[in-house]
Amino acid sequence: MKAVILAAGRGTRMRHLTDDQPKPMIDIGKELILEKIVDSIKGAGITEFVIVTGYHANLIEQHFGDGRSFGLSMTYVRQESLDGTAGALRVAEDYVKNNPFLLSFGDIITNPVNYTQVLDIWKTAQPDGLLCVNQIDDPYKGAAVFFDESSKQISEIIEKPPRGTSASKWNNSGLFVFQPSIFDYIKQIKLSPRGEYELPDAIRLMIEAQKKILAVPLKGFWGDIGTPEDVEKLRQLIKQDNNILNDASKNRTLT
Repeated sequence: MKAVILAAGRGTRMRHLTDDQPKPMIDIGKELILEKIVDSIKGAGITEFVIVTGYHANLIEQHFGDGRSFGLSMTYVRQESLDGTAGALRVAEDYVKNNPFLLSFGDIITNPVNYTQVLDIWKTAQPDGLLCVNQIDDPYKGAAVFFDESSKQISEIIEKPPRGTSASKWNNSGLFVFQPSIFDYIKQIKLSPRGEYELPDAIRLMIEAQKKILAVPLKGFWGDIGTPEDVEKLRQLIKQDNNILNDASKNRTLT
């Protein structure tokens, strides 16, 4: 199995931190965001990566090179038009269209155990897709996920529901495993009201087609690194507890 990481965006909310670098290359105090993601996926046994780059793509490509110095194989594909998460995944189709693949957003930090967990569940359940979720007070910044607590079958996903309106506290955490059939549904979606091709819209089409899409609750730490304040909070947390990102004994969300 290969891993696809979406690392094309600038991260406009990062302000000065992304003036001359893409968001995944921000230093969180211990390592770069993208280094942490890559290292965690490698720990789960995946060594072949497809990195979708865009804004300041050369910085990512030069840092990781062909991957050999990291014990990996790295391939890069550029998203020329930054038109959303589904648009970013679509440009990687030719590299993963024949086999299931793990997908991660390039600005999500979570406990390494979750990568192993999602692959283990994949091998057992063999669904059309796995969607990792975490509980937060209000998923208005991400996507609200609704699923059966017993079977974990997802029944609905709502991208950026208006603040205070979601009946579900489960949030799309930005970590997935998909069969290649996801690309069939990406090709069917239309631009969202935000002017982007949104991955949750493709997942919604799969749900409507009665595909088996399962939720996987995360363990340990999870953080969506979206603002300079998030970066500073995470740096301080790591400074206070050097093992916080790897401690699965209690769930914790960067807020």
